[in-house]
Amino acid sequence: MNEYIPMADEQDNTIALVSVGKIQKEWYDLTLRVAEAETARIALEQENKALRTLLERVIEHRQKSHGELVNLLTTLVSKLPLNDVGVIVARLVEHNAHVTQVSASLVKGKFDDNVLQPTLLKSLDKTKRDLAEAFKPEVEQLIKLDTPFEAGVLPLLLEKPDIFFSPPFVRANRAFVKGQIPRERVLKEFGADALIFFKDVTTDVKFNPRPKPEEIMLVFKPDFAELLQQHPNVCADHRKELQSLHDKIRQSRENTEHSRAQKCAFLRLSFFLELLHYYENQSTESPDVVFAQRLPPLIEQLVVTGERDSLDVKLLESAEALLALIISADHRKAVINNIGKAGGLPRTLRYTLAFRAEKFTDVDPLTVECVKHLIPQGSTPAPTALAAAVRLFNPEMQQVVIRAIAVTDRLRKEDAAKLAKAVAQEIGLKEVFERLNEQSMLSPERERQLAWDHIKDLIGTRTTPNEVIATIRKRLHGRYDADEVKACWLVLTEADPMVFVRVFCLFPYMPDGQADPLARPILETFVTRLTHEKYAAVYTKTVHALRNLFKVKADSPALVNFLALVKWVDTAAAEKISKDVGLT
Repeated sequence: MNEYIPMADEQDNTIALVSVGKIQKEWYDLTLRVAEAETARIALEQENKALRTLLERVIEHRQKSHGELVNLLTTLVSKLPLNDVGVIVARLVEHNAHVTQVSASLVKGKFDDNVLQPTLLKSLDKTKRDLAEAFKPEVEQLIKLDTPFEAGVLPLLLEKPDIFFSPPFVRANRAFVKGQIPRERVLKEFGADALIFFKDVTTDVKFNPRPKPEEIMLVFKPDFAELLQQHPNVCADHRKELQSLHDKIRQSRENTEHSRAQKCAFLRLSFFLELLHYYENQSTESPDVVFAQRLPPLIEQLVVTGERDSLDVKLLESAEALLALIISADHRKAVINNIGKAGGLPRTLRYTLAFRAEKFTDVDPLTVECVKHLIPQGSTPAPTALAAAVRLFNPEMQQVVIRAIAVTDRLRKEDAAKLAKAVAQEIGLKEVFERLNEQSMLSPERERQLAWDHIKDLIGTRTTPNEVIATIRKRLHGRYDADEVKACWLVLTEADPMVFVRVFCLFPYMPDGQADPLARPILETFVTRLTHEKYAAVYTKTVHALRNLFKVKADSPALVNFLALVKWVDTAAAEKISKDVGLT
């Protein structure tokens, strides 16, 4: 029997056995360590959850506080000049979006749409969406009206609105407005032979001898019909298309409802796209160019038609709907103020839009300008025509303008009052008509009392010093005598002393920058009364107010200007007031 003999290189893999006693001895320590590790794991997990919750709250608070900060900054920058607002708001929008995305990614890994957003930014987003939807029906309307635009050009706007500002589209728009055709389109659609039917209106031997080929504009020659018959072989395959293009351009230039519909649709389309392009590119587009140059002519051409000598209410309402899409009130005013620079009916449109949207006093410069526009120098308009224009204003401004007409210097006093009463009766303002009749029967003393009571009411309602001085100046320039100056003194000194100081400082300066010729004698009278012992109470109140102003701000313009004007009329009085105030 063969006996197994192990190999010399074979290893002994026998594992030493552990005794049961030893295992039992160490088992307790092992279970204790595992329990301690499990307890530590649970504690770390809870701590991580608490830290994550705290981090999420910190990031969320940071996100909301940043949104509130952007909201406050947006409100503040909206009061800056028009040139600065667009760029700053665009940067705020970009920065706010970046911070929001980073904060959201730290917490959830995605952007949260429910973040606090400034009201101005919400209005901006909504306006962009409204404009993006508003221009599409106008494009479809132009396509439906069969305009002279090149086939396939208008539908491109529905996909890419920005091409409206590309050079080819700008030339196409200019061609539509002026009834012209780009030379490149004629060559493309009809060939070079068709140029005999057109006249070049771009190339000029003196001013533009070598224009770029793509900038050359053509118009149909006046004798196009005869030329088409004389050259039967030219454009033999496209004669119908050529005749159709000629008819479309002719119809768009005629004064018909069809051409008017085309023009209105194009003007609205231009307005929507100009405004949308500005809001999409505020960092690069100048608001002065958009709101002072581009948009005013669109509003003016939309409302003022050549066949009417008065404004249409429906067209006014459509213009107001367009202006409502402009977010900033300053930008809306810029559009309105740049309408009607040439005068005539467009100037009436400017005042109408302003007086339908805002309220002015009868001594406001804009109200005075409107009355001068409605009543030309040397002529008295018919009450019916004047009432037709005034009727379009809002009810409060109707009364204001009629009161301004009653005291205008364009007519004699009796004629102005008569015209104002006729306009009030034509419009149906019985209260204004009766009040004007009462004023015409008042005695001079009663009329003076009512006039200065009105100025006292203006001061009591905290009207600005500029409006108060405008009303006072209008009264004194019309009726300057000792009684009027005394009434002015009493009204001003019965009010808060700072009102007297501020109005006193405005006396020498007219709104146009010229010196008021009545300022010096009036101020001399005021200073004489102020330093007289009879008005010691007024002097004490005034000095006390100036002393408080000096303590708060020693170089206050009101204080400096008041003392300078007092010194201008009475050096001794200026030294006395300066000493009592504490300046010397």
